[in-house]
Amino acid sequence: MGDPLDLDVVAKYMSGRIDGFHGPLKAEKTPTGQSNPTFILTASSGKYVLRRKPPGVLLKSAHAVDREFRVMSALAATDVPVPKMHFLCEDEDVIGSMFYVMEYIEGRNFVDPRISDVTSEARRGMYDAMNGGLAALHSVDVEAVGLSDFGKPGNYFSRQISRWSGQYRVSETGTIPQMDQLIEWLGENIPEGDDKVSLVHGDWRIDNLLFAQDGPNLVAILDWELSTLGHPLADLGAQLMQWAMPIGPEGRGLDGVDRRAQGIPEDREYVELYAKRAGLGDVPDMGFYVAFSFFRMAAILQGVKRRALDGNASNPEQALRLGAFVPIFAGKGLQIANAES
Repeated sequence: MGDPLDLDVVAKYMSGRIDGFHGPLKAEKTPTGQSNPTFILTASSGKYVLRRKPPGVLLKSAHAVDREFRVMSALAATDVPVPKMHFLCEDEDVIGSMFYVMEYIEGRNFVDPRISDVTSEARRGMYDAMNGGLAALHSVDVEAVGLSDFGKPGNYFSRQISRWSGQYRVSETGTIPQMDQLIEWLGENIPEGDDKVSLVHGDWRIDNLLFAQDGPNLVAILDWELSTLGHPLADLGAQLMQWAMPIGPEGRGLDGVDRRAQGIPEDREYVELYAKRAGLGDVPDMGFYVAFSFFRMAAILQGVKRRALDGNASNPEQALRLGAFVPIFAGKGLQIANAES
């Protein structure tokens, strides 16, 4: 199974912390979740989800399962769909790393944004639900839900470029000229309005969403490790970045897809719909935000590759495959940067 759990210890810890819980436990590790290993727990009382930090030496501020737990707990009373949080265990002696347990939600998860095996009408509805979910997230009153200290307000992109450049340098395994050039361009081209603040997800893409079994509705938003207070267009840029990638299991993009025939909105249409829902006066130019998203994903994947080489990856083979995309992401980001210049 990899990252084995002592299920007797986990069951004992869950007893008394979850109403109605009854063991024994079985566990199945999900194939996704490169950053934080995730397990579906099955007991006589039902199903649960356990998400933990990976073992080994980790980069500072990475794998923040405690932040995930906090933000999803805070969003429980909002229009943003999240699972119910059961508890957070910060005692690393229990299973070897910090972890939390949350509600298991039945839903459909899609890795490929083409969303095969549904009608174009259903696909159109799901993309509309994604758009509405993102606008709802960015409309959350962070003070009202107790998240006003969840990040530093203002100068989001300046701080993010500094943070991910640092993470990239720490995990660097060789020189990638495109990445060096992209980092320099981003620092010199931050748009006006960097002080705009909302709650941002940090990794907004279709494989972090769950849809209803019988319709297009969004039933859960997952993987909040990178969430913070930041600029809302960072999330929108991340989604457009993913769509620009090649189709298939590795790229997971929409490059070359006849979107209109498939019921998938073009970038401009999607951004216009978001701008209307979010109450923006003008439809934003997304060039910088998409280039930034390519840069940040390249930095993240470099960290994944480094963990694989250091022996700390949840799935070493998959981590190395993902690491091969670092120069591709950097190159695409630089291509957009050059077009904007």
